[in-house]
Parts: sequence; C-alpha cells; structure tokens
Amino acid sequence: MRIAVIGPGAVGGVIAAWLAQNPALRVEVCARTAFDRLEVETPGGPLTATPRVLTAPDQAFPDEKGGVDWAIITTKTYDAAATGAWLARLVGPDTRVAVLQNGVEHVERFTPYVDAARITPAVVDIPAERSAPGRVRQRRDGTILVPQGAAGQAFTALFAHTPIKVSTTDDFKTAAWKKLALNCAGAVNALTLKPSGVAQREPIADIMRALVAECVAVGRAEGADLPSDLPETVVAGYRSGPADGVNSLHADRAAGRPMELDARNGVIVRLGARHGIATPVNAMVVALLEAAAA
Repeated sequence: MRIAVIGPGAVGGVIAAWLAQNPALRVEVCARTAFDRLEVETPGGPLTATPRVLTAPDQAFPDEKGGVDWAIITTKTYDAAATGAWLARLVGPDTRVAVLQNGVEHVERFTPYVDAARITPAVVDIPAERSAPGRVRQRRDGTILVPQGAAGQAFTALFAHTPIKVSTTDDFKTAAWKKLALNCAGAVNALTLKPSGVAQREPIADIMRALVAECVAVGRAEGADLPSDLPETVVAGYRSGPADGVNSLHADRAAGRPMELDARNGVIVRLGARHGIATPVNAMVVALLEAAAA
C-alpha cells in the first residue's frame, strides 16, 4: 500500500515515521526541504525511518494504479493551494485523502482540489515539535479521531502497529469544535510568546476562558454538542500539562513564520458573524496577532 504524507512537520513527521515502521506500507513524504531520514524522539525512545522524500510535485510519479492509496495532509491550513499541487499528482481513481489539520473546515478547504466524498477529516492530538527538517520531538503517543464509516475504518487500520490511538466517532463535528476550543485558547501563548505555563496566571486564564466561551457559542450554532464547562476544562488542561509546552501558533510566531490564525481564531469570528454571535475577544486576538505579524 502506497501512502503519501504531505507536509512532514511536527505532526506529519511523527505520522510518517510511525507508518514507515510497517513494511507493508510504502511511505513517501512531500516536503519543501530535503532530509536524509526521519528521527523522532518518542515517549518510548528514538524512532527512525527512511521514507522516500519528494520536494516538488513533478517528482511524484503515478504507479500502475494511477495514484497513492492514501494522501495524508498534515500541512498548515494556509498551504491549501500548494497542497493542491501535490494532490494533482498523487490522487488517482481509488485514492483516499485524509486531512489532519487544525480548525473545523477540513473538507471545505480541499474541495477545490479533490471531491468531498474522498476526504476523511481528522482531529489530531499529538503534541510534537520540530527542531529541524526530519527531526521531531513527540511528547505523547497521542490520538487521532475520524468520522465513522468505511473510510474511517480503513484509516484506523493504517495505525494498528503504532502506539497512536486512532478511533472513529459518529459526531465528528463536536470533536472538531472541542479541539478548536483548545486551539483558540492557545492564542494567548502566541501573543505573550510564553509556553503553556502562562495559564497558571489567573488573568491569562480568564482571557482563555473568554476565547473558549465564544467558541462554544459559535460551535453550538453550527450544530456541535459542546458542554458549558468547556472553558474551565480547557484551562485545567493547560495547567496540568507540561509548563514548557509550545503550541504551533506560538512556535510559528516566534520563528517569524505565517500563523494558522484564521483556522484557529478567525473562523470563530467569521462563523460567529454568520450567526449574529458577537466574538469580541477572538476578534481582538486576531487583530493583535495580525498586527504583530505585519
């Protein structure tokens, strides 16, 4: 079975390295920068893999089946167009596409490039940080959640040999909005350039609660079943986790890279406006981070 992982950053590097441990899977990674091998420091020890590394879409040659079995997208949400160029080369008649990205618009983001029926959206919780191309620290085995159905079961089977817990849900919308609640609160880390431990400060925790409360209101309007205590749950999660944890929005701003701001906070503002729901705290965060990036 041929698997292409598009975007071997922190999460993509972990995914590709673990999949490559199964000799029945032929793993390729589609990257901007070439590297010799994947080295992942996992909770259980070092993990290495040597998948084929492609650095341009024209290097992706269709095989006799006309495409890969799975194209797994782990790029940043703002890289949809560049990812589309890879999909044009990798997707054949029987290819399935899994989107492992932030936000709640997994399918909508890629319907310009592939039919929606082929897309399996995924909620990913694998804390990991990339230090260099092909070099990743995986803090926890983590989880992946996909919709129930034939595609979801097939995706789950890919990870049977790994410690990553991959499972299906019959309410993917709620799962995606719960993850968005966690992610939107992380904007305070990007603003302060402080790791997760900053949530121990009560004024910071209050801002996080306000961000999540707006997310809950908009998510419910979108049809997600979100509990009223989710703001407190999110803050408690930040406080109980590693104090030196760095989320991707924080890491990207610190490195001067583009941020997934629209997928993590902007989407709450956009969809809130559609439903007539005020989201002033998320709007403020978006405005401040956009100004900082400019």
